[in-house]
Amino acid sequence: MLVTLAGAMSTAELGRSLAEMIRQDKVHAICCTGANLEEDLFNLVAHKHYERIPNWRALSAQDEMALLEKGLNRVTDTCIPEEEAMRAIEHVILNRWVKADQAGKSYFPHEFMYQMLLSGELESAYQIDQKNSWLLAAAQKNLPIFTPGAEDATLGNIFVSNYIKGNIKNLDTIKSGFHQMNQLVHWYQEITQHNSLGFFQIGGGIAGDFPICVVPLISQDLQKPAKLWSYFCQISDSTTSYGSYSGATPNEKITWGKLNADSPKFIIESDATIVAPLIFAYVLG
Repeated sequence: MLVTLAGAMSTAELGRSLAEMIRQDKVHAICCTGANLEEDLFNLVAHKHYERIPNWRALSAQDEMALLEKGLNRVTDTCIPEEEAMRAIEHVILNRWVKADQAGKSYFPHEFMYQMLLSGELESAYQIDQKNSWLLAAAQKNLPIFTPGAEDATLGNIFVSNYIKGNIKNLDTIKSGFHQMNQLVHWYQEITQHNSLGFFQIGGGIAGDFPICVVPLISQDLQKPAKLWSYFCQISDSTTSYGSYSGATPNEKITWGKLNADSPKFIIESDATIVAPLIFAYVLG
């Protein structure tokens, strides 16, 4: 099963259930936004400094400005602290970026995260139970992670700022989406030689759009045999909208060579922060 993570699932603490799915080998790869990749790490080291906003729907523009002035970045009902989370990780990961850059090496976004986590250098800063971090569980399993569009996340912005300032000389120090699609093709071909692979999508956006098209890439563009996705399931609160990605019905994926008429297809129109843990709990028995 490939799981895709869009939205703010890491800040919603999906790691409480996803990490165990990874440990028990129920998940075989993840495609996620750069935000979900970094926000699990932020939660791991700065959780005690997070602030909850129970009446977030009633916030005025002035209320939002007050949060900004306190260095609190709001994600729905949860505020991520700028200094304790983002800037704390910036200092650690920048050293790894610079060392890789100076050595002429390049890595995928998650590989820099894995290096930090597996080295133990952050362990003294953990503020949640380690078992609730899906990224740490993934690092321990060396799980493949694909992160398209990592540039629009906080650490992606910080990386580019350091390139502009001259601290980093090569933008390819972090491998881009093209590198990741190439890696995904080879991984998909290898894992589907003897297995079928299901697609479990949480939310919409690029996290889901990016990996699902690997099948027509192989079959139509490379003109090589490719297994279709064995099933498709999406949890989303997007309004059904024909012609969109996030709100399209699964049948629209048939003519693009991603699914066939007999593929099991499910759309669960609900809040993924509630539904995904329930499904994971069922899978885990």
